[in-house]
Amino acid sequence: MENIIRDASLGEDRHLGILEVQYPDSSEWDTVAFNELKELELEKIRAEGTAYDRDTWFRQEPYFRYFRKFKKTSPVMMQVESFLLKGRPFPDGRYNNAVAFLTELKTRCLLGSHDADRIEGDLVIYSESEKTGFPSIHGGEAHSYPGDVTCRDDISIVVSMIAGADSRTCLSDDSRHVLYFAFGTPGMEPEILKGYLEQVEEYVKVLAPAAVTDLHMF
Repeated sequence: MENIIRDASLGEDRHLGILEVQYPDSSEWDTVAFNELKELELEKIRAEGTAYDRDTWFRQEPYFRYFRKFKKTSPVMMQVESFLLKGRPFPDGRYNNAVAFLTELKTRCLLGSHDADRIEGDLVIYSESEKTGFPSIHGGEAHSYPGDVTCRDDISIVVSMIAGADSRTCLSDDSRHVLYFAFGTPGMEPEILKGYLEQVEEYVKVLAPAAVTDLHMF
């Protein structure tokens, strides 16, 4: 996408990375290879998780501290604990989203996944100044948070780091032009976000070797 704008309100200490992926038709996807890799990765995550401790895994990490400032719980921490401690199965079926979910479990980063073809006009990355409502991926209406990194297009908010994704641009099985967002907390180096997205890209290339990728840093 050429129409991604970083607004001056975001500040020099905040960064966001976007991996843009043009998937081929699903008939060209190698789901067998991806599933084999996924199971190997999940086995490693489970093995590491036998010594799981919230204090060492999350409490000192920037995402945990950032969400706590807003009196919220890190969604990645909840995902990891559901998988490791409650035996929640890995969500199968939507492969274009699975590459991001697997990356979150492995790296404990915070990602978002959106259908670029459903974004209308410019995608603006900015620091929110007020509470603004938008349709949530979880149903009903969510709202943005003042001081939080947020993205909007010509229609409404697409994603808020704290509130999550909207329902309009979230991925479907038919999404082929996908944007994967890696969110940075204040002071987080861009290279860290780039590394997270390179991990997504690695999984994408196993799933769809013919996929065309482009990594953008803002």
